[in-house]
Amino acid sequence: MSSRTASFDELDRKIITALMANARTSFAEIGAAIGLSATAVKRRVDRLRETGVITGFTATVEPSALGWLTEAYVEVYCEGAAPPRRLAEVVRNHPEITAAMTVTGAADALLHVRARDVDHFEEVLERIRTVPFIRKTISVMVLSHLIPDSPEAGATQAAPE
Repeated sequence: MSSRTASFDELDRKIITALMANARTSFAEIGAAIGLSATAVKRRVDRLRETGVITGFTATVEPSALGWLTEAYVEVYCEGAAPPRRLAEVVRNHPEITAAMTVTGAADALLHVRARDVDHFEEVLERIRTVPFIRKTISVMVLSHLIPDSPEAGATQAAPE
């Protein structure tokens, strides 16, 4: 969020909820549902974007339609203390890594990886393991999504060539 304090009220929460459910919902539809004009909803959305509460709008796509047929989570263990910025540099070099975060516990980081198939996933894993400060990885393959409409179930980018 921006350095300005992001204050929002119950109407803002309702607008955000509506946009999270369907970012293509019109301001008029949202306004009708919460008792505001389309213009008032637009002003609020503009303010929410300006203050960094709303950071963007995306489309959720079936990953297999984009060529992502294999999915896994990879725990990354580093030698010594690998600063998050170094880990961030590593993950930026792998388009197959769709999410990455530092975590508590034994692992230093957790990566969400999508690949065309198991062979492609293995190649991605080998590339990750060549990073000098990465000591080991532990992978868990995803078999199915128990919450199919969750953000984790969708893809945000096409499979690399």
